[in-house]
Parts: sequence; C-alpha cells; structure tokens
Amino acid sequence: MPQTINILFLAAEAEPFVKVGGLGDVAGTLPRALRALSSDELIVDVRLVLPLHTVVKQDGLKPLGIYSVPRGESEVQAEAFEGTLEGMPVYFINGDPIRASGTVYSSNNKLDGEKYVFFSLAALELPAHIHWTPNLIHANDWHTALAVYGNLVRRWEDKTRRIASLITIHNLPFLGPDVKAILESYELPLANTDLPEWARVLPMPLGLWASDAIVAVSPTYAEEILHEEFGSGLQDFFRNRTDSLYGILNGLDTASYDPQTDPVIASRFHADDLSARQPNKAALQEKLGLPVLADVPLLGMVSRMDEAKGIDIALKGLKMLSKQKWQLVILGAGNPKLEDQAKKLQEALPDRVRVETRFDAKLARQIYAGSDIFLMPSRYEPCGISQMIAMRYGSVPLVRAVGGLHDTVTDSETGFVFVDKKVKSFNDTLKRALQAYSDRARWEAIQKAGMRQDFSWTRSAQKYLELYKRLIETAATPIPAEAVPARRIREGKPVNGESK
Repeated sequence: MPQTINILFLAAEAEPFVKVGGLGDVAGTLPRALRALSSDELIVDVRLVLPLHTVVKQDGLKPLGIYSVPRGESEVQAEAFEGTLEGMPVYFINGDPIRASGTVYSSNNKLDGEKYVFFSLAALELPAHIHWTPNLIHANDWHTALAVYGNLVRRWEDKTRRIASLITIHNLPFLGPDVKAILESYELPLANTDLPEWARVLPMPLGLWASDAIVAVSPTYAEEILHEEFGSGLQDFFRNRTDSLYGILNGLDTASYDPQTDPVIASRFHADDLSARQPNKAALQEKLGLPVLADVPLLGMVSRMDEAKGIDIALKGLKMLSKQKWQLVILGAGNPKLEDQAKKLQEALPDRVRVETRFDAKLARQIYAGSDIFLMPSRYEPCGISQMIAMRYGSVPLVRAVGGLHDTVTDSETGFVFVDKKVKSFNDTLKRALQAYSDRARWEAIQKAGMRQDFSWTRSAQKYLELYKRLIETAATPIPAEAVPARRIREGKPVNGESK
C-alpha cells in the first residue's frame, strides 16, 4: 500500500485560470509537477485552491456547497467550487469579500486585506467540507500567508494533531496591508512574535513567523534577503531563521515553452539545427518594420516597465552605444516615464529601435525566438523566468548577477553577466557580447549550451517534495505545553537540510 501525502496548495493566481504575474506561472505548474512525482511507493496528492476572482470563467466548475467562516458575532458565507487541471483537483472559493474587490489585486488596501484574510481562513476550513485532510499547507506570498498563521493558531488549540506549513516568497517587498482590525474581527489573535513592531500586523511577516519553513525562489535570493538591500526590513528576522530558510529555484513549463513545437513562431527549431532558427529573426524584423539584416545582432527585452527591471540602465547604455551595430525590440508596459524614455530612444534611432508598450504573449515568444541577445539588467530579480525562456529559445541572455539570474546564467558560457548596477558595467558587458556574436562558432556554442540547460520543474519539485517529507515528519511530534501560545520563534525546528 503506497504512502500518501496530502498538500493544500494556496495561491492568489494560477495558470490557466488566472494570471497576472510570475506567481501565476508557478502555481499553475509546480502542483502538477509535484503530482507527477507520485510512484508505486508514494502518492503526492496536491490540491490547488484559488479565489474565484470575477475574471475566472465558471464554465465547468462544480458547486460543492456553502459553509461559514466565523466573523465576530456573525459569519461570512464561503461558496466552494471544484474544477480540474490535468486530473488535479482545483478548488475555488467565493464570498462577499472576494466579489467586493472586483479584480485579482486592487489598489484598495482595505478591500484586498479583507479579501485575502477571508480567503485564507476559508481555505483552512475547506478540507473539512471535502472530507480530505492535508498533511501540509503550502502558501505563496502575502495573499495566502495568513492561512499559515491561522494554521498555527489551530495548533495552539489542538496539541496533538499538527499540519505542517511552508510559505514561498516570490516577491518580498509586497508584505500586504495592515490587517490588525480585520484579524480581530475574525477573532484571530495576534501572537507575541519576534517580528519588528511594524510588521506584526502585516500578512506576509505573520505567515513567515508562523511557518515551519520559508522558501525563497532561488538560492541567491535566499541569501539576499538576509541583508538590508533586499530584506524589506525583515533581514534580522531571517538571520534568526536560517535553519528553516531554503532557496529552491523556480522551474519552467518546458512543454509550453518549446521551440520545437511552439505554434506561434515562424520557424520551429532545436539545438542541433540552429539554421532553422534564423527565419524567426527575419520574421520579427519584418513584422516590426526593422531592416531585415541577418548579420546585425537583434537585442530583445520582454519586461514590465519598472526601475526594478533595470530598464533605465539599458536605455541609457544603448544610447551611449549608438555607434555599435545592433537593433532593439522592447515589449512591455508599466511606468509611464520609462515608457516615454523608451519611445524617445525609438524616435532618436527609428531604423534600429522598436518599442511596443503593451502585453502580448504571442509577440513575446516571437522575441525570444528571433532575438540574438536578451537583456535583463535587473536591479532586483528573485528568480526570473525570462532568462530561462530566452536560453531555451536560443537567445543569449545578458543579465545582472542578482537573484535567480545569478543562479541560472553562467558568464561567457550560457550568457553574459555583470555585477554593478551601473550603466558602464552594462555597456562593457554588452560590448563583450557583441564581440562574441561576431565569432559564429563561439556564439553558437553559447546558444547551444543555454538551450541544453534543464530548467524543467522536475528537479525543483523533487526538492520541494523532500522538504515536505521532513516537515511532515517533524510536525508529527506533539507540541510541548510550554510552547503554547507565546513561543519566541517556532515550536519544533525542522531538520537542517539545504538551508542557508
């Protein structure tokens, strides 16, 4: 009889149901990769839970019923629905707080706070109504962090049975709004924590404090959050939790991002036949009205227009290198000032630069497949997925050595890397890349090395599974009475493994 471990996986978004950013990619693929690790000896039963945002299509969803989430002297009704994704149960929770916000993420802190507190607590109640008990709760970012905190409060109330918990940090600076009043209204007590005073009423810090393990989305990011520049004020807290802090690199949906099968690119290709890649460059140049020049390196960027992405570094650097041979394609929207700077570069170099200030998934893939060099001069990049896609499609990444970019790109072997967030460092590295481009044999070797990197979710999912097992085993130990409820950091420290 195989062993079964049950994982309740909570997220605010997940492909293909709803996607706003990189979290949607992870939550849509990691649970399926984990389930795929099931064997004759072990069944990995991962179940995904999402809010039923207004943008989610309800076609094919099966109503499961209505249950109550206590809120003071009253209660809030939670409506549960079930769907599937490649055989994996996917549950959706609705209710007045979710309907009230209207969007996945709003600019109204009160609405978002109420929405995600309600969702987190309703998700904790869901297993009892589907007659399924999780061994571990896996939360993601601030939106679901309070499920981990609520789970800890339940541990205080039930000293024998424990459900382990883990929270993945995708984007630490987003800690969530002040939810003190909302937690009080749901009668969820605030614990005596070792968090900074300002953080004791924010969802993400509370979830981090309550979790059995904290996972950053790359090994380098796990190191970076120990320091002031990236720690968002929690660096001292993380330094006290290094025994339970892990870095696990995000993966890539290699079935979707596959240049051998991608239906939207002009010419399909693989690493052993790069000649078949060339038509993609010509098609991209022609589509965007650039001169069709095979021997001029085509630079690509697919990014939010955000200073964190280093867009300004690239724009300033390229303006200074206008005498060099290159063309540039930028796809992305965001900060109006950065959009304006990009458009001004296009106006100054109309025969060399094209800027598309919008989101276009199809064009993005064509840029990956058609560009020669992919620019990611990020100031901040917890993991990054674009550099992985670029390498898979034979576009050589030029990145700053930060977060997951540092972990995935090897200088002069699979791409080009610079350290200082200075325009000069970017320019010097771009010059090296342009020089390497002129040596066709060397360039193809770099392209092929990148294309043969394994960024599939299998390896990362295996690391998560190993961590799950350790946490579940540790969680089986009864909680000492003296640890309830005012513990300092956590009760029962997880086994040291690949922690930082």
